[in-house]
Parts: sequence; C-alpha cells; structure tokens
Amino acid sequence: MRILLFGCDGQLGRELTALARERDVDLIGLNRAAVDITDPAAIARALEARRPDVVVNTAAYTAVDKAESEPDLAARANAMAPGFIAERCARYRTPIIHISTDYVFDGTKATAYVEGDPIAPVGVYGHTKAAGEAAVRAAGERHLILRTSWVYGVYGANFLKTMLRLAGERDRLTIVADQRGCPTSTRDIAEGVFAAALAASAGTARWGTYHLAGTGVTTWHGFAQEIVTRAAKHTGRNPEVAPITTAEYPTPAKRPANSELDSSQFERAFRFRAAPWQDRVAEVVDTLLAPIPVEAP
Repeated sequence: MRILLFGCDGQLGRELTALARERDVDLIGLNRAAVDITDPAAIARALEARRPDVVVNTAAYTAVDKAESEPDLAARANAMAPGFIAERCARYRTPIIHISTDYVFDGTKATAYVEGDPIAPVGVYGHTKAAGEAAVRAAGERHLILRTSWVYGVYGANFLKTMLRLAGERDRLTIVADQRGCPTSTRDIAEGVFAAALAASAGTARWGTYHLAGTGVTTWHGFAQEIVTRAAKHTGRNPEVAPITTAEYPTPAKRPANSELDSSQFERAFRFRAAPWQDRVAEVVDTLLAPIPVEAP
C-alpha cells in the first residue's frame, strides 16, 4: 500500500511519517514547499507522479483564534484545498482520508456527538472545516472524513506541550473547567488512519464520516492536571492547577462547551479504538521529559 500524505510537516503528519517508518509502510509526505494544495494542477501532478493507493490530507489552517481575523487564509486551506484534493482523487479513483474536527459542532448537546448529529459551527475555523467536509463529500463517494478533537502529541505545538512549559515556569496555572472533550493523541489518530487506509486500499472500507477521538472525557482543567501530575515525576514541580470559567478566559474565537465525540462507529468499521487518554498523556510526557540515556565510553 502506498500512501500520499499532504501536510507532512504538521504534528499529525510527522506522527504518521514516524509510524510509517516503524511499520515499513510506503508513505510519501508532501509539505507546502513540495506542492501548493490550493493549486488543482499541482495536486494533479503529485497524484500522477506518485500513483498512491490512498491519499491522506492532514494539511489545515489550525490557528483557531487567528482565523477570526484571517478568514480568507483559513478558507483557502480548510475549505478550498480539501475540495481540490478530493476532486483530483475522484478522477484517479483514489480514496481520500481527510482529517476534520469537533469544531463543526456548536457544543450545546448534553451528550457525546455522533456522526449523524447536525453541524453548527460557531467560529471561522469551524465554518471552514465544515465547508471542507462538504467539498470532500461532493467530490466523490470514495472518501473517509475523520473528525477528532483536542489533539496533542510529541511533535509540533499543542496544549500538552504548552502545559509542560508553563508548569516549569509558574507556581499556579488557571485553566478552563467548563469545556469538556476527548483529548486525542496523534499516535492514536495515526493508528486509526492506517487502519482506515488499509481498508480503503483493500476496497472494504465503508465510506463516509467518522469520529476518531481518545477514549474518555475530561475538561481542559482535568487534562492540564493530568499533564502536571505526570510531569512532576520527572521535574519535581507540582504547581497548583486552578479551575476557571470560559467567561474568565475570553478568546477571539468561541469554543464549543462540549467537544465529546462518540467513536464507536469507527471502532465497529475499522476495529480500532483509541487508548484511554490518560495512558497516552503518560506516554507523551515520558517521551518528552525522560532523560536521554548516555552510553558508557
């Protein structure tokens, strides 16, 4: 199976690349310097040259707050580009796996979101990602849209790494406690993407939209507390993690109060379930903070 990956420089793209090396998967990663995903002709040349069995698109504009002041940039990356990629994939009859987000929902539902729930994005980022989903669906049947949430991992910038930095600098952290979701490691997303890619390549995938998120639900405050507790084993520092409300931490973009995603449909379709989020947090913190062993001379 040959996978062509758009967005190989992002935190998920780097995780996919690392996992491909571990498993000896033929993965070709392309970044913005290699191909302009807002140029249909450039996408066509990339597909023609590599002839992949599956295309995976992780490229996106992910600066949620900045998107409020840069809606055109967000729309080009999140709405237009996925449509261009999916259209070219449809012409070559190549399946596409496209990564989306919990931000397509408004967060007002009392329980976990399932795939059939109506979308209602509340900010520019969510609106552009919802438009990207629609463009992928319109391009052809052979697509898998995977929505995830609260993504973190060893690579790139993310909430976990920010908490590690702040825990090393401050004695007290104030973290929002009235938004809940499913922290999702890039490792679990990568594992799920490969499971879906194998099914897509084999022609056994059930096309459509799925949720792929970490197992378990917490708040940003609970997420931060777990990170700090795990880090303390390495650093000896244990700053206070104090809960605050969303109203006490205003941001340019509104966040969903509920980002919990039910991933049971993905598990049934592809026989993969993400690990409990606490377990993955422990693994990532250990990877980032564990001392590098020094070989004896």
